[in-house]
Amino acid sequence: MSFGNEARLAQFWNSRGTLLMASAALIGLFTLLSGFGDAEGFVHASKVWQDGRFVWSEALKSLAGFQFGMLTYWLALWKLSNFGVVTVETQTLFWFVATIIGVAVLSGRILRWPVVDQAVAIGVLAGLSWLMYRGAR
Repeated sequence: MSFGNEARLAQFWNSRGTLLMASAALIGLFTLLSGFGDAEGFVHASKVWQDGRFVWSEALKSLAGFQFGMLTYWLALWKLSNFGVVTVETQTLFWFVATIIGVAVLSGRILRWPVVDQAVAIGVLAGLSWLMYRGAR
C-alpha cells in the first residue's frame, strides 16, 4: 500500500502526456509556419517576371518566404523525428498539405472558385495525400 509511489507514477505519466501534447502542438505549428512560408515564396515567385522585366522586390520576398519555410520545416522534422516519423513521404505529406492550403488562401483565388471546383480540389488533395501516405509504408 504505497500511495506515494502511485502518485509519483501518475505524475510521471501526466507530465509525459503533457510533453507529448506540447511536441504535437509544435509539430503542427512548425508545419503550418513552413507551409505558410513556402506558400508566400510561391505567391511572390509568380510575380517575379512582369512585363518582361525581373522584379527584384518580388524575388527577395519569394526568397525570404522560402528561407523561412525551410527553417521551420527543419524544426518540424526535428520534432517529427522524436515521434519516429522518419520517412520522407510522411514528412513531406504534412508540409505538402500546409503549403497547398497556404497558396490557396494567400492567393485568394480559391474563394472565387465554384463550390464544385473547391470540392474537387479537396478530393485531389486527399487523393495525393493518400498516395504519399501509402508510399511511405
